[in-house]
Amino acid sequence: MNFFLINIIKFLAIFSSISILISCDKNISDEEKVNSLLEKMTLAEKVGQLNQFNGGWYSTGPISSDNEYNNKRVNGLRNGSVGSMLNVTSVEATKEAQRIAVEESRLGIPLLFAYDVIHGFQTMFPIPLGEAASWDLEMIERNARIAAIEASAAGLHWTFAPMVDIGRDPRFGRVMEGAGEDPFLGSVVAKARVRGFQGEDLSEKDTIAATAKHFAGYGFVEAGRDYNTVDVSNSTLWNVILPPFKAAAEEGVATFMNAFNDFDGVPATGSHFLQNDILKNRWNFNGVVVSDWDSIGEMEEHGYSSDLSDAARQAINSGNDIDMESAAYLDHLEDLINTGQVTESRLNDAVSRVLHLKLKLGLFEDPYHYSDLKREKKMIGHLDHLNAARDSARKSAVLLKNDGILPLSKNNQIIGVIGPLANDKDSPLGNWRARAIPNSAVSLLEGVNAAVKNSENVIYSQGASLGISSRGFAIPLELNTTDRSGFQEAIQTAQKSDVVILCLGEDAYQSGEGRSRTKLELSGLQKELFYAIKEVNDNIVLVLMSGRPLVIGDLVDNSKAVLQAWHAGSEAGHGISDVLFGDYNPSGKLPMSFPHNVGQLPLYYNQKNTGRPGPGGDVFWSHYNDSPNEALFPFGFGLSYTTFDYSDLKINNTTPKIGDDILVSFNLTNAGNREGAEVAQLYIRDRVASNIRPLKELKGFKKIRLEPGESKLVTFTLNQESLGFYSSNGEFLVESGDFDVFVGGNSKETLKMSFKLED
Repeated sequence: MNFFLINIIKFLAIFSSISILISCDKNISDEEKVNSLLEKMTLAEKVGQLNQFNGGWYSTGPISSDNEYNNKRVNGLRNGSVGSMLNVTSVEATKEAQRIAVEESRLGIPLLFAYDVIHGFQTMFPIPLGEAASWDLEMIERNARIAAIEASAAGLHWTFAPMVDIGRDPRFGRVMEGAGEDPFLGSVVAKARVRGFQGEDLSEKDTIAATAKHFAGYGFVEAGRDYNTVDVSNSTLWNVILPPFKAAAEEGVATFMNAFNDFDGVPATGSHFLQNDILKNRWNFNGVVVSDWDSIGEMEEHGYSSDLSDAARQAINSGNDIDMESAAYLDHLEDLINTGQVTESRLNDAVSRVLHLKLKLGLFEDPYHYSDLKREKKMIGHLDHLNAARDSARKSAVLLKNDGILPLSKNNQIIGVIGPLANDKDSPLGNWRARAIPNSAVSLLEGVNAAVKNSENVIYSQGASLGISSRGFAIPLELNTTDRSGFQEAIQTAQKSDVVILCLGEDAYQSGEGRSRTKLELSGLQKELFYAIKEVNDNIVLVLMSGRPLVIGDLVDNSKAVLQAWHAGSEAGHGISDVLFGDYNPSGKLPMSFPHNVGQLPLYYNQKNTGRPGPGGDVFWSHYNDSPNEALFPFGFGLSYTTFDYSDLKINNTTPKIGDDILVSFNLTNAGNREGAEVAQLYIRDRVASNIRPLKELKGFKKIRLEPGESKLVTFTLNQESLGFYSSNGEFLVESGDFDVFVGGNSKETLKMSFKLED
């Protein structure tokens, strides 16, 4: 028997399952392959494809056979009752689970392996809110591409990202996962991240399927409290919440995840309106809809489902395809089919969506497509990825204030580095850190030491710990509010220093899922430490690490410079130091408004006018008696080490007709003495419409790099999509009337012109 024939026999022995043989036929379409496989599947096997189990029981190694819980899961792989798994994250583990599913089940349908790859896999990039602050779409796409390369090298096929929820309320801890408060910025960021994760061809082994989540309205939970109810108008739904989801769908995102919240009195997981009427029918989305963790089961807690069987019926009939972890489909869907409460055609539709995704990922052709130990060892944590993380950290930083103290000199001065986060190597990794190695980030102190000419000129003191003792899913309480034993050393450090870099903010696990806050001031003893340092050294450069906008007005007033650094990832310390010492001229802009106080929340720039906008000569206009209306720092704000001048704003046609493109142009000049990049922003206002429009709406931006003294003519095009809006029933309208156009470096400080759109 020759060598070729031996290999053929081996191949047939391993890949003799019906599903593999069907997929290898190049003469039939994917649709025919799926239909052929559906005909051969039992009802139980179909239900199994819609069942997703958590696989944390062997997330870093092969399956243990001495555990009843494990054996139940293994038997599920063998009998075809599991279609996908989450939290199985190595080639070794995924390959073994895949082997059981493919080689020991009747049909051999391969598994999907999913994981929360939110802002990196092992190499961490800035949290998504920080990435959005770069306004650099190429960078954001590159970071998602790297995350996909690392995740796929660990055997993963699917990420539950990007989160595209619009966030107007920083009390909500999950604003760290999104792109901020604006639907236009959120939409283009969503597209960039989908492109990065999925690449040009999902069958390539370095791509992963992306998920647009949470559909829909999760960012609008009342009082900023996670998992809370959502109550918004149809106008807000169509014009603010849905645009980033629609953009992701248009970019070809493979899957959608529904939300924990209710919408219009119905849990999103059971919402026929959201999942069928809008997503699958109006938008013609042909991908997979997956529940959030046990969100089918949680419909009982909502008071919408009488029991788990009822929840399963409501979820699948409303368009939810895959059940993540509740076992509602596994335990009840067969009975629901047999009793006619769910049609088999609906079941087949859901299963076909899952099978199509597996085909697109190339898993039928080669179930071990992603199982490459050499690639896993080579690509995860690659030096090029770390270099990209450093680039991202500095591009995401937003300079909020600078009285001329920055950039710092690398020699001839003593630099005090103080604060509970100054030498923290873990918090910069942020929440939702996938497989990042704990305490692997470059700390700010390490970055400063590496940047200066003589590290002996750098003095460090913690001052006080944040005191958070628990990590991950544990409740992050036990803040330090009493231990001031390090204050004196920090004060002495400040006295010896020419300048103090004071690093304050949030621990990584003070933001993220389940980390809503009512107090957004610095927690613990941080403010007290700040003022103790201020007493002995006025030259404070405040570096803020956080997962959300914080209330920092008094600290801004008492600092010489303020840099919002977010949780900036694996190379945080190097990237932040690049900015502090002028190796990189800051170019970040805020994707969320910073409030003066929590009482202003929710706060966002694109508000609508009221009938009494004021200010007036009395109290009867829309305002607070004890606080400004506007933000401390508005959306789009961010300083540079140079200055940019906007001038000569022009509109090519001040009386265009509906259907015409409108060209908006202006001159942008670097008026300073440093090269730098400016994010030039374009806003409009539709002054009179059948649905009240915001005072300003972002409609375009460009990041432009200029040499000192250099000027550039910048042009934007306003098309009909830019000028229109959605009615309360989802109809897209473009109406004639008066429009204002604004250009500038943030949403508040702008040039303005007007035009009249005619029928």
